[in-house]
Amino acid sequence: MKIRHIVLASVIAAASAGAFAQAKGQFFPVLSYRTGAYAPNGIPWANGHADYMKLTNLRGGINGVKVLTEECETAYATDRGVECYERLKGKNGGATVFQPVSTGITFALTEKAPIDKIPLLTVGYGRSESQDGGVFKWNFPIGGTYWVAADVLLQQIGKKEGGLDKLKGKKITLVYLDSPYGKEPIPLLQERASMLGFQLSTLPVTAPGVDQKATWLQIRQQRPDYILLWGYGIMNPTSLKEAQATGYPREKIYGAWWSGAEPDVKDVGMGATGYNAAAMQHGAEPGSAVVKEILEKVHAKGQGTGPKEEVGQVMYMRGVVSAMYAIEGVRAAQERYGKGKVITAEQARWGFENLNLTQAKLDALGFKGVLRPVSTSCQDHMGVNWARVHTWDGSKWQFTSDWMQADEQILKPLVKSVADKYLADKKMARRTAQDCQS
Repeated sequence: MKIRHIVLASVIAAASAGAFAQAKGQFFPVLSYRTGAYAPNGIPWANGHADYMKLTNLRGGINGVKVLTEECETAYATDRGVECYERLKGKNGGATVFQPVSTGITFALTEKAPIDKIPLLTVGYGRSESQDGGVFKWNFPIGGTYWVAADVLLQQIGKKEGGLDKLKGKKITLVYLDSPYGKEPIPLLQERASMLGFQLSTLPVTAPGVDQKATWLQIRQQRPDYILLWGYGIMNPTSLKEAQATGYPREKIYGAWWSGAEPDVKDVGMGATGYNAAAMQHGAEPGSAVVKEILEKVHAKGQGTGPKEEVGQVMYMRGVVSAMYAIEGVRAAQERYGKGKVITAEQARWGFENLNLTQAKLDALGFKGVLRPVSTSCQDHMGVNWARVHTWDGSKWQFTSDWMQADEQILKPLVKSVADKYLADKKMARRTAQDCQS
């Protein structure tokens, strides 16, 4: 059954139990996809997001302000995402922030957000150049961009080869979903290829990615040393099955962090053993304090949004982390505009731009060992550039790298040059120092 519009009534009901002084709440709409080709990944993300919002209300809200949330079904389609945005932006006193959960939808809403003055929270996706807050005032790719992911994966491959200099002459092929998401890492990879001397090939796969025979025939002919997989949904297990059929070593495939979750590998099972993927700091975190608290306070009371066994899995945790950033951005804004008050989207934007999640704060929220500190500013809307790599062992994901930091000497100039081009194309000017204080 296709669900066009989902109200998470349990979240609102939990918030309305009389424990809050405010009559209304802080509204967090979500552009989710529980149907379509990408549903296997979208469902656990949405469940994790919903459960953390419920947990927030059970913790007393945001300094006493209850959380309201509502999902609108996009099926990952850009046009439906825009339709949902227009429908929800004015509800419940106005949206606080939007989570598009799609790079394509993010591109479309980047033009609308400044007009409506509603921030876009794009945790680990969206436009990589939107890290530049001097240009993208309303976009917040908090937690990492695809350029961070691509750089970290190349660093890990370099370590495997004995140093980045050893990549000279190697063949690296990007197999990507032919969409805004899939194309995102290409500028960084081209820059790195020019610097390090490896041969970069790019092979687009038509969405949703169920037919890859021609792609893997090319791979068999070209025999790349490594493959970077930038797929999503059903494309990822299809790629891994084709690799298995072709005899391409799974340990030489490195996926993006949207290609490294349980739905991507569980149907391939042992056939995906050795497959690596970037971890957007977190991976599967079943032993984390926040997961234990969700199980105890939400699922044990029969209020869980999805199956208990997915709690703590990779995509579920992505939803949890995304919800946490949304909540903490509002909490930061309350420090300026009034604790215990429902704040506007414009005020929330200031909070996302002045986020300071220290390790102590993260640990207190239950994310010890899961996330590193996040600190945003007017110029840096990403806030953290660390990631790890995890590897599928046939039954579960395990970390196989240390924490790695994307190379700022490469990222910063690339972010600025692409952001400057956006400014020129739109005939806009950079934000002033005065605007950064607003």
